[in-house]
Amino acid sequence: MNILGISCFYHDSAACLVQDGKVVAAAQEERFNREKYSSVFPIRAINYCFQSKDLTIYDIDYIAFYEKSYLKFSRVILSHLRSYPFSLKNFLGTMPHWLEDRLIMPLVIKKELGYEGKSLFIKHHLSHAASAFLVSPFEEAAILIADGVGEWTTASFGFGKANQINILKEIQYPDSLGLLYTAVTSYLGFEALSGEGKVMGLAGYGKPSYLDKFKEIVEVKPDGSFKMDQRFFGFNRGSRMYSVKFVKSFGKERKPDGKMEERHIDIAASLQKFLEDTLITIARNVYKETKMDKLCLAGGLFLNCVANNRILEETEFKELFIQPAAGDAGGALGAACYAHYSLLNNKPRNYIMTDAYLGPEFNADQARRALVNHKLNFKEFDESALFAHVASILSQDKIVGWVQGRMEFGPRALGNRSILASPRNPDMKELLNSKVKKRESFRPYAPAVLEERANDFFEFKNLSPFMLLSPKVREDKKSAIPAVTHIDGSARMQTVNKNSNPRLWQLIKEFEGITGIPVIINTSFNLKGEPIVCLPEEAIDVFLRSQMDCLVLGNYVIEKE
Repeated sequence: MNILGISCFYHDSAACLVQDGKVVAAAQEERFNREKYSSVFPIRAINYCFQSKDLTIYDIDYIAFYEKSYLKFSRVILSHLRSYPFSLKNFLGTMPHWLEDRLIMPLVIKKELGYEGKSLFIKHHLSHAASAFLVSPFEEAAILIADGVGEWTTASFGFGKANQINILKEIQYPDSLGLLYTAVTSYLGFEALSGEGKVMGLAGYGKPSYLDKFKEIVEVKPDGSFKMDQRFFGFNRGSRMYSVKFVKSFGKERKPDGKMEERHIDIAASLQKFLEDTLITIARNVYKETKMDKLCLAGGLFLNCVANNRILEETEFKELFIQPAAGDAGGALGAACYAHYSLLNNKPRNYIMTDAYLGPEFNADQARRALVNHKLNFKEFDESALFAHVASILSQDKIVGWVQGRMEFGPRALGNRSILASPRNPDMKELLNSKVKKRESFRPYAPAVLEERANDFFEFKNLSPFMLLSPKVREDKKSAIPAVTHIDGSARMQTVNKNSNPRLWQLIKEFEGITGIPVIINTSFNLKGEPIVCLPEEAIDVFLRSQMDCLVLGNYVIEKE
C-alpha cells in the first residue's frame, strides 16, 4: 500500500511516501525550488518521492493532508472578525489565498497530480502526534505537541498505544507559546518562522532579568494550562505580532540588523527561560495524567533543543523521542503514518525512525559530471584512503563540505549535507560564522560524536541522533572541544551510530585516531538565508562562494589552494 503525505501553504512544505507502513522517502520543497521555508504545493518533493520508488500517481492508494482546511478557515474568519477593524488589512491579504487553493484542497490535489482517489484530512496536531509516536520505538508513550497554531489548537497532549493515538487535552488559539516565541523573535529583529533558533542561541549570553514581565503577560496554572494577555499582542491586527503595550513594557524593538543591546540579549534569555519552565510544568502534568515514563514530542517548539534537554533532565520521563522534522514539514510524515496505521488500522507497527536519510541521492557519475562542468580539479579516493585523508584535513583546522548519500529530512544536517570542522580550535566558531556560513557571531555549532564515546564528553540521559538535545559538556572536556561548547556549557549534540551513518562514523573514527577526540563540528551545508544543498551542483556553488577549504562529493575530493 502506498500513501502520500503532504504539508503545504503555510511554511516548510513537504511530501512523504509511506509504503506498507514504512517511511521510504521524504523531503521539503525548499530543497528543490531553493526558496527557504517554501510554502507552495510541494510538487517537486512529491515527484522525488514517486521517482525514488518508480511510482506514478496511479500507484497511490491514499493521499493524506496534514490538517483540516475548513476547520482552520473557521479560526481565520472568527479571529479576524474579533479584531475588526484592525484586522481588515490582514483579512484582505489572506482571503485570496484561501479562495485560490486552501479551501479546495481536493481540487488542488486533483489538478496538480491528476489524482482521482481518496484524500484524507488529518487534524494538524494529530499529524504532529503521529509523526512522533507512530515512528518511535515505543509501544506506548505519552505525547506532547506544542507549536504556533494548527486549526485552533496550539498545545495538546495525550498518549499512544500500539497503532492508536488519544488526545486528552488541548489549549486553543490565541493562547500559544509558539506565537509568543515568534512574536518576541520578530521584536528582537529576527525574521518570524526562521529566527527562533537565533533567539535560542542568543539566550545563552543573557540573564533572565525580564522573566517576571513574561509571567505577567502569560499566566501559567499549576496544571500547565496557560492564558496570554492579548493586549500585548496583535496576531491579526497589523503587520507585527506584538502591540504598542508590549513595546511600552519591554522598550523599543530592535530593527533587523540593528545594534544588539544587552537589553535585547536579556529579553531573549528571559523568553527562553520562561518557555523552558512552562514546558516543564506542562510535561510534569502530562506524566501525572498518563503515568507513562516515555514521552514523544512534536511541533515546532520542540526544535528547541535546550528546552527538550531540560524536559528530559527535570521531569519524571525516562526516555524521549523527537523525530527530526518536528515542525510542519513533519506533518506530511505524520499524516501518511496516521492514515496507514490508525485510520486504516494496519498493525502491528513495523517501522522505527532510526535515521533521517530519506531524501535524494546522487551517483558517482553525476558527481563527476558536475565537477567537470565546473572545470574543477579533483581526486578520487578509495574508501579507506578517503576517510584518512579528510580526517587529516580536518585535524589541520581546515573546513570541509561533506556531501554523501541521501539528503536528510528536517532542518538539521546530520552528516550527509554537512559542513565539518575541528572542535579543538577555540576560534573555529568565529571562522565558520564569518568566513563560511556568513551569519551572526553568537550562533553556536553542534558536535557530532561517536555514539559509543558520547558519555565520555557529554552529560546526557538519551541518545540524540537528530541533534535535538543540548546536554552539558563534561567539565574536564570543555578545553578539548571549545568550538562546540556554548557559553552556558551546553552543546547541541548529535550521536552518530555506526549502522545509521557508517561513512560519517568512520570519518570521526579516523579523526579520533589522529587527534584523540571522537568529536567533529557538524553544521548544515548552506549559506545564510539559503536552503541546505541537495544536488552536487548546489554544493559546488556554495563551496565556491564561501571560504571552505575542501569539498567532498562521495569519493571525490576538491581542495582549494
